[in-house]
This record gives sequence, structure tokens and C-alpha cells, in this order.
Amino acid sequence: MNQEVARERILELSIEINHYNHSYYIDNISLINDFEFDLLLKELESLELAFPQFASVNSPTKRVGGDITKKFDSVVHRFPMLSLGNTYSEDEILEWAIRAQKLVTEPIQFVCELKYDGVAIGIRYKDGAFSQAVTRGDGEKGEDVTNNVRTIRSIPLQLSNDFPQDFEIRGEIFMPHQQFQRINEEREAIGENLFANPRNTASGTLKMHDPKVVAERGLDSYLYGIYGHELMDQGHYESVLHAANWGFKTPNPEKRFIEKIQNVEGIMDFIRYWDNERSNLPFDIDGVVIKVNNYQQQKLMGFTAKSPRWATSFKFKAKRVETSLVEISYQVGRTGSITPVANLMPVVIGGTTVKRASLHNADQIQKLFLHENDTVFLEKGGEIIPKIVGVNLDKRIGMAKPIQFITHCPECSYLLVRSEGEANHYCPNDGACPPQVKGKIQHFISRKAMNIDGLGEETIELLFRKGLIRDISDLYVLKADDLLQLDRMAEKSVAAMLTGIELSKNTNFERVLFGLGIRYVGETVAKKLTKAFKDIDVLKCASYDQLIEVEEIGEKIAISVIDFFSIETNSDLIERLKKVGLCFTKENEVLDSTALLDKTIVISGSFSVFSRDELKELIEKNGGKVGSSVSSNSDYLVAGENVGPAKLKKATTIGVKIISEEEFVKLISL
Repeated sequence: MNQEVARERILELSIEINHYNHSYYIDNISLINDFEFDLLLKELESLELAFPQFASVNSPTKRVGGDITKKFDSVVHRFPMLSLGNTYSEDEILEWAIRAQKLVTEPIQFVCELKYDGVAIGIRYKDGAFSQAVTRGDGEKGEDVTNNVRTIRSIPLQLSNDFPQDFEIRGEIFMPHQQFQRINEEREAIGENLFANPRNTASGTLKMHDPKVVAERGLDSYLYGIYGHELMDQGHYESVLHAANWGFKTPNPEKRFIEKIQNVEGIMDFIRYWDNERSNLPFDIDGVVIKVNNYQQQKLMGFTAKSPRWATSFKFKAKRVETSLVEISYQVGRTGSITPVANLMPVVIGGTTVKRASLHNADQIQKLFLHENDTVFLEKGGEIIPKIVGVNLDKRIGMAKPIQFITHCPECSYLLVRSEGEANHYCPNDGACPPQVKGKIQHFISRKAMNIDGLGEETIELLFRKGLIRDISDLYVLKADDLLQLDRMAEKSVAAMLTGIELSKNTNFERVLFGLGIRYVGETVAKKLTKAFKDIDVLKCASYDQLIEVEEIGEKIAISVIDFFSIETNSDLIERLKKVGLCFTKENEVLDSTALLDKTIVISGSFSVFSRDELKELIEKNGGKVGSSVSSNSDYLVAGENVGPAKLKKATTIGVKIISEEEFVKLISL
């Protein structure tokens, strides 16, 4: 294929795939099946690989993620993103509307729209092409999350029709209930802590460094605010309708997501309607936003120090329902932690039918003083995970017995233990308790640990059930002949699995240590331990005093590490992993300089050149130590914007030198 033909075919495929994406993610119409769509996408990927000079930064292939984002640059907003005032009172909405009308002479038309419970975003388009996406930040400047937002399929990369040459559109990025539920089910299966609510999950996802992971999370958006020097319409409502024609997913008037309203009575009707109907939405809202529609009137009304006078919001109160407690069941996590779960009579709250609610631990049961068959109060508020917030004592059955926490593991019948100062009970039978064994293997193969392709939860379950794996070392002795005998195991999938297992032998020591699943040893702790002890055998023999000398290693972590290596089966496991070739030694790091040798540096605030993680890395590469808090042992406090006032005050009081990011760079450049 010559270059001209390739260029035309790349353009043709991009237009076609963008059309199918818009139809599916914005219009909810499927014009092509998944197989045919994947063929088109793969053809485009192969052409862009062969002819990279024709690959656009906004190609549909970028939807699956691109290069790792090492840091999020700070960007000054062209138009400040101010926050809105809010109220829970209809009387205050009336007072706001009266004040607004006094500021202008012409009658006001209002626009009511949903207050999406997500992350505010501003996206700039130049000549119809997606250019830059910036978070709200402090309103004056935010962070550049362009690579991550590019993966969100409901946000167009190329516009159509009569769009302005250069403008910004603002709205909200959120996580739909279905995606949030899926992610938490996956985390629960491998014994990870559940995410608290969709809003926080969306916010955290948008700040992840790997766009591929962002793409997998399934974020969505509604965009509804047009900003520019040459707006095409006279009012907010008209601009939103116009933006839909350019290809944006905007609030739908037919679904009453947005309405133009003539008076306060109409505002109240909109508020009451969505207070009742919000539970039927597939995403979270926490209120209603009310704006003056006309841009000229908005300009005349102006702003207070914090918010526009021409807009406000009404926030809904958390909903509470009653239901009956059927029984308490108990789940065993990867680390052996026992989680009590309340099984309930099904009840609808927040748009979903709730049958279960976590009770977290024995203390929570005691705090609620739960009895058998109690009538309990459930709330969701802004969270998708329901929680029991109280008991209706008036409905308690007279002879009902208090709920007693179990004493033995529900999976393997081992006697449970609860260490002093711990909130949770644990099953100590970690080598044979089925959920723990499977959970440890799933943790070991996970992306942040060994990152083994070709393996997943269902495959681990199958291999465990068939007796092919009993611990993580068994993965490295799996044979193709044994695997091909299993259901749903074809030659291609078996080859991919064994290749992924073999490649995992190249994983560095700190990720191997994290993959072992030692309680309290997360990614950061694993990094600290491998740096301090260099070799698994040295770490294995480390004393309590040696462990707590390591930065960020406290009593709880030290005891957990010692306990892990004191168990003979764990030592045997490590020896088997050594024999198959896993890395248990950290190579000596070559310092960039010794400018910070024996210096302890504390970081606080946000920075314009480097991210906090990059600053920490620079400190270590130049011989220094990163301090978590200001103390007499600290040598410097690197202070960025919004530096913590407590750290700043303490540094000033005890005489720790305070330096800027620029001064820090000069320090390591000497």
C-alpha cells in the first residue's frame, strides 16, 4: 500500500470508527457488532503502525490509552472555574432568585440541570479537535489530564458541524453505577478493600498515571458549559443544545436532565421531580443546579469572591429506608480478614435493590447492638455502597438475641484470632483456607505485582478446583498438556498463559516482595524494605529493631514481616520461587550525585515542575532520605503551593530550612 492510499484509508477508518463510537456511547444505538468493530480498529492500528506519519494524536486507537503520564502539569484556566453556593432549603432558592432579579432590569429565564456527583473538567477544542483537558483544581488553575480524558469514549476527539474555532466546554466526569459495581466485585474477589463511592473512584481514576487503566475503568461524562471569546448563542440553554450537534454528550431535555424555566415555581417543580426520580438514574447526582440563562444578564450580575451571583445549587438530603435483617454471613479475604455481611430483606434505595450491606467488623456489630431479625435503617447518601446507620428499637422482637461474632473460620473452621489494637478478626490458616489461597494467587498475578497476562480470577478458580495449584509456586510448574485437558482451555490461551508466567521471572525484587502478600506490605513498604535490605535472606533475618529503623516501617509492619518469615511454609515457598528463577535481590543503585547524602527532606504542597513522586525519587537518587513529617532530624522542607500550614509552622519554629522547588533543583545541581 502506498502512502497516499494509506493516508486516505486511515482518515476513512477514523471517521467511520468515530461515528460508531458516537452512536453507541452518546446515542445508545449499536450500528455494528463488536467483532466487526474490532476488525476496523485493528486495521487502523496496523496502518498507523506502518505509517506513523499519518497517525493523529486524536485517533480512535488512543481510546485504549497511550504513554504513561509521569506528572500532571499545572495549567492556568483561561476562564476561572468558580464553585457554586449551595443550599438544602427551598426558601433560600426563592431568596436567591429574588436577589438575582433585582440585579437586572429584564425578566429572568432560569435553566435547571442535574448536579452530577463527579469531577469537574474543562476541555479545550481547536479547529474541532480535542486539544487539552484540565481539572478544576483551585478554580484558578488545575491539572492537565489530557491523556486520561482522551480515553473516555463519550467525549468526542473530533467535532462535526458548525463548531467555534477555539472554545472550552465544561462538565462533569463520573463513574456509572454499573462500572463501579463491577470494579468493586473484582476487588472483593481478590481480597482488596472496596472503593467507597463512585465520585472518589472517578477522581482517583482521573489522576492515575497509566491511561490504559483509566480506559478500563469505564468513566463517562456530561458536558454542558461553553466558554469562549466568541460564543454563538445568547444563552446557556441554547449553547447546550447547540453543543449536542457538534458531537458532545450533553444533558437531554427530553429526559428532563435540563430545562429552561420561567419562574421559581418551575424551579421547585424540577427539584422535587429529581428528588424522587434520582434513584432511577444509572449514575449519582447530589442535587440540582440553577442558572440564569442569558449570558448578558450573567455578565451584569457578576461574581462574589467565591462564586457567580447568577448560579446556585440545591443539594438533596441523604435518603434513609427501613428493612429487616435476615442473617449475618461472614466473608474471608485474601489476608484472612473476616468481614461480617448483613443479609437483608430486599429494599430499593438509590435506584438499586439492596440485599446486603457490609458491617466491617465485630466492633460495628457491637456499636449498632444488632439483634436477630432487627429492623434496620439503611442510607446511601452520595455513596453507592449502602450502610446500616441504626436500628429501629420500636420494632425489635422481645425475645430477640444479640448477634454474636463467630469464633471459627466459616471456610476452614480454624479458630479466629484478633490481635491487640486490631479492628478485624483473622483466620490464621493462610496455607490451606481456600479463599486465602486463591486470593493470594490472584494478588500475586495482579498488575501491580507480577502482572502475569493470560491469567484471571476464573482461571485461578479452575486451576485450584482441579488441584493444579495450591500456592503461587505451582504456577511455575504448570504444563501445557495438563492445561489443555481443562474446559475452555485452547492452545492459544494456554500458550499466552505460560508465556506470561515465564516473562514474570523478569519482575524486580520490590514487586516480587509485594506479590508475596505479606500483611501490611503494600507497594511503598515493599520498596522501602528492598532498598534497606537488598536481599530476601537478609530481610528474613532482620530483627525487630532493624526493621523499625527503616523509614515508614512501624511496629505493626515489623511484627507482620517477622511473623511471615517465622512460618516454615513461607520460607519453603520462597526457596521454591528462587529455584524457578524469581528475583529476590535488589541491584545496587547508582546515585546521580551525593548532593543530599545523609540529608532528610520533607515535601509539602503542590509543584509546577515535578510531581511529588518525582521529587521523592530525585531526593533518593541524590543520596537523601524522604521524611514524612517535619522534626529536628529534618534538614529541609521543600515548600510548594498550598504547603501544609502545620508543617510550615513547625519548620519555622524549630529552624528547619524552607526552600522552594527552584531552590531544590539548584541544590541537587551543585
